[in-house]
Amino acid sequence: MVKNWTLEEKSAIVIGDSWSPPGLCIGNVNPIPSVGFPGLCLQDAPVGVRVADLVSAFPAGVTIASTFDRNLARLRGEALGAEFLGKGINIALGPGMNLARNAEGGRNWEGFGADPYLAGEVAYETIRGMQTLNKDGQGVQAVAKHYIANDEEHLRAESSSNLDDRTLHELHLHPFLKSVQAGVANVMTGYNLVNNSWAAQNSKLNNDILKGELGFQGTIMSDWAGARSGVASILGGLDMNMPGVIDWLHFDGTSYFGGNLTAAVNNGSVPLSRVTDMATRVLASWFLLGQDKNFPATNFNGWNLTDPATNSHVNVQGDHYKLIRQIAASGTVLLKNVNNALPLQKPKSLAIIGDDAFPDPNGLNFYQYRGGNNGTLAVGWGSGANDFPYLVGPFSAIVSKVKPYGTSVKSSRDNYDLTLAASLAKGQEAALVFVNSDGGETVSVVEGVEGDRNDLLLWHGGDELILAVAAVNKKTIVVVHSVGPVDMAAWIDHPNVVAVVWANLPGQESGNSCTDVLFGDYNPSGRLPYTIAKNDEDYLHATPITDLVPNPQVNYDEKLNIDYRAYLTNNKTPRFAFGFGLSYTTFSYSSLKIKESKLSSAQTTELSNYLSRKSAVGSSLLPSLHATKWSVSIKVKNTGKRTGEDVPQLYLVYPADSGEPPRVLRGFEKVKLQSGHSTTVTFNLSTYDLSIWDVVKQKWTVPTGSFTVLIATDALASPSLEGKI
Repeated sequence: MVKNWTLEEKSAIVIGDSWSPPGLCIGNVNPIPSVGFPGLCLQDAPVGVRVADLVSAFPAGVTIASTFDRNLARLRGEALGAEFLGKGINIALGPGMNLARNAEGGRNWEGFGADPYLAGEVAYETIRGMQTLNKDGQGVQAVAKHYIANDEEHLRAESSSNLDDRTLHELHLHPFLKSVQAGVANVMTGYNLVNNSWAAQNSKLNNDILKGELGFQGTIMSDWAGARSGVASILGGLDMNMPGVIDWLHFDGTSYFGGNLTAAVNNGSVPLSRVTDMATRVLASWFLLGQDKNFPATNFNGWNLTDPATNSHVNVQGDHYKLIRQIAASGTVLLKNVNNALPLQKPKSLAIIGDDAFPDPNGLNFYQYRGGNNGTLAVGWGSGANDFPYLVGPFSAIVSKVKPYGTSVKSSRDNYDLTLAASLAKGQEAALVFVNSDGGETVSVVEGVEGDRNDLLLWHGGDELILAVAAVNKKTIVVVHSVGPVDMAAWIDHPNVVAVVWANLPGQESGNSCTDVLFGDYNPSGRLPYTIAKNDEDYLHATPITDLVPNPQVNYDEKLNIDYRAYLTNNKTPRFAFGFGLSYTTFSYSSLKIKESKLSSAQTTELSNYLSRKSAVGSSLLPSLHATKWSVSIKVKNTGKRTGEDVPQLYLVYPADSGEPPRVLRGFEKVKLQSGHSTTVTFNLSTYDLSIWDVVKQKWTVPTGSFTVLIATDALASPSLEGKI
């Protein structure tokens, strides 16, 4: 299709048409009538279509990660893709998959937690789901973002993430590797520099690693105004400039691409073959998702939702509310439950305390980008959020649940009237305290927080509110909605705080999903996708806003030791470990078996050739490198009295001189069992799973020595089963 295009036509397909109307979307590639190209609509966000009506508000990335459920991740991706397709959107700007390296990271909630294996598995399933073709062979292009090591918001467009090659490959590249395996159509670069080279023009990252090692055949696009050059970005591997302008907040018509791109070709700065490659990659993604035939026209206007000429008000929600409720419940983590305080059993009286139990009185979508915290927290803020079609608050959901029981309910949404809170909680059978901690993107400043959180404290006096209620009620149950870890030191060990429910960011069905867990209609099975520390100094922290200087250097001195790996390496005990979560029932593990699988002769030859030579194009994704080499099976039994789901986790201990942390996650499965029933769970391990990145040889290598397989309930728990490879 491209071979007969003119230079101007090729240049026109790789640039956005500004950040403003008349384009209908957040990003727009203009039609090229001369070659029959209809143009492209690009739109946020990872939790649903942003700036559009009649769409769903899904649970956040951190919530789907907390489910540890590949199937739910796939279903969530499919539902997201269906809604974007229904609105006539070509490219959905997600998912985000940067690791939650530091505890305060403002956009951690958009991603899939702190472990690369978990993030990679959820990214893979999300993308496969989003890019599912409908019955007519059409689908939506996903975007893996933000490539790479883009995990701070403070001066995000000036800071440099500095990390070594092994750390990059083994941790931060892995979710993008899995995204390429999933067939992702696009990768978006970050605003940051990496080792003091802008991500959008970093040839090592884009050309050598993403397009070389990983063999990525799709489009590398910039974040909005993330390109800092024309020729350097183009030669550095950038294929599409979004939204097309140099300064998207103060559009003056100038661009690094467009006319400057054609001029660069004409003066010899950029070879024509490179522009042909850029256009080919954009079209390859377009063809991959069947968007060349009968793709629905964009039927909404993200800049003016009330314009009848450009808004058809197509309802794309379907019955996705059911899945949203299930995901939010499945991603809810039960952290504490003394003497089976939960589930609640037809209580005679309840107190429901805290502004987080109630929707924002100003309206669900009152704050732009959801950049405000006034009511129950169901999503963080920024371009990763969208509009709520509705929001079920915890208070209303609980009242509906207990109405048939004749339960007396007292409530207060005033976090600061501690006298009132205590008087309402006193004498009640149980007191539920709802608290939260918010964060987001730098597009908004919320109560002095510029994206990355300033600290890990609960907002709006949450600690004091919990203590005031716990002082008078011996069955105080705390429910936390949060973008990430919080400091619990003030109240977690209070004898009257008998249960803690970690509800993450649940989306539009918030209250219903929480009520399902509180009353036992859904057995809690969520697991923490990051570690919650006892001491603040045990975290990696975002650069404090008070310490910022121009071009701050963010040094990844921890190397491979982020999150639970650091606690193991430093022999420190967290408050709640990565992978931790309680249940209303119990499970046992037994019968560990490890079996080596036979590769085909072709796979064996391919793998042998790889291990004996230097890396080449696409080598990190060789099928033989990722084929199952060992199968680990265990028997899981529900030994309790309730039907429930469990998440056995496989951790690998490398040979002592490999330079790896004490153990790393290499498998998990979510399994549902009735009381007394059992099943066999199998984990598959590949050569890649046992490999480390050899910086000198520039390839994956398997360390010499034996590996220990641990089956455990969380990252720091004593193993239930142990075996050798």
